[in-house]
Amino acid sequence: MEKNTGKSPCGILVVDVGYTNSKAVLFDADLKLVAERKLASQHVEGKTYKEIDPAPFEAFLKGALPELDALLPIDCIVPCAHGAAQALLRDNHTLAFPVMDYMSAPPADVVADYRRIQPPFSEVYCPLLPVALTNALQLFWMQRIDPTAFASATTFVPWAEYWGLVLSGVAACEISSMGCQTQLVDVNTGEASSIAKSQGWDRLYAPHRKAWDVLGPCLPQFGLGRPVPVLAGIHDSNANYLRYRAAGLSDFTLLSTGTWSICFNSAADIAKLVPEKDTNTNTDVFGRPVGCSRFFAGKELELVSQGAAASAATLAAVQKVVAQGSYALPSFSDSGGPVVGTGLKGRFAGPASAGDDEKASLAILYCALMVSCQLDAAQSQNQIIVDGPFSQNPIFLRLLAQLRPGQAVSASTEHNGTATGAACLALMTDGALPLRPIVMEQAKPAGLVGLEQYQKAWLNQIATG
Repeated sequence: MEKNTGKSPCGILVVDVGYTNSKAVLFDADLKLVAERKLASQHVEGKTYKEIDPAPFEAFLKGALPELDALLPIDCIVPCAHGAAQALLRDNHTLAFPVMDYMSAPPADVVADYRRIQPPFSEVYCPLLPVALTNALQLFWMQRIDPTAFASATTFVPWAEYWGLVLSGVAACEISSMGCQTQLVDVNTGEASSIAKSQGWDRLYAPHRKAWDVLGPCLPQFGLGRPVPVLAGIHDSNANYLRYRAAGLSDFTLLSTGTWSICFNSAADIAKLVPEKDTNTNTDVFGRPVGCSRFFAGKELELVSQGAAASAATLAAVQKVVAQGSYALPSFSDSGGPVVGTGLKGRFAGPASAGDDEKASLAILYCALMVSCQLDAAQSQNQIIVDGPFSQNPIFLRLLAQLRPGQAVSASTEHNGTATGAACLALMTDGALPLRPIVMEQAKPAGLVGLEQYQKAWLNQIATG
């Protein structure tokens, strides 16, 4: 079936499945937000690993879709999801294994055995990540847990495409979901990776479809009462990146922020990426690898702020932190991000921060310094666009602008970048992106005294341990 009958869809419904929250977001044909409905993503303790329970959100959609359809008729549905989850299915499309929560901790012997056979960085452009963030490691662990159950699986789909399957009954794999640091794809060729072939996982891959391809009509149980097309879908950070490509931008670095800060640099030379600095590639919906780097920004902000709200930060308090030499040194999570070998070594140095304003200011300053390192790791020298929660933090933006004097730092005023980018797929014709301008505001440098010297001292303390 076609997406539409030659006209733009009236209502575009994005099913955006995040790690923390999952949403049904309705846009009109001009990509203006009409309404959204949200549910906390369900994580449960399983017998062997932490699990994601898809049932509550599926039930939620059965009520949300007809409700949103009554506000503006839905003409197209686009699934979108984070990349570090997947589904192994039996012939009847039931789960052969519970969906793994990427915060599950694999046993040390499983990780050691996987390391011995993992594909090289030059093939998959993704280092082995902490916990169960690497999709191929998840499959390896599941295979070890229960070989019989694993053998009963007939189909593999990424998380975004799982929701396409739930909605349409049609299984598919899509390149942005398969190529987002999974170690399941050879980034150079777009084919299955060497480990997927050697383990036989590639035989399970559902048929490849483009992100904007129609899988089929939405199933009757979702209450729309007519055949609304469901698209194959897209990896969430890639959707955010796509939104800016649809704005006509080509040479830029996108900081897609939230739980993670994911940096996409359209100009990066992927052959020069350094895996130890948590660099990688994401493959866009057109099959092109984009040089990236990662930093656990949202989590680290939470840990460093010690309970203070980010809104408590002020430039005056940042200036005081800089002047008195109070430091937060990486990294407070188990991912060192762009600063090699610092995972779980985070510490404070110098005078302790007093009051919520200083604690929040130190945390935001720390994140700005780490993001600057992240941008270096991704070879960023072009325009920087900040999207997501950090784009709404003026202290962070102004600090980053001062730390990156040779680059313009802009903040998107669009607060649903991921869902809006996914909605762009519904407007594509023959693989051509629609042109939809985006409003951005350029950040002014903070103008703090001594920030450059503070940054040098911060780097020196990291280097000397």
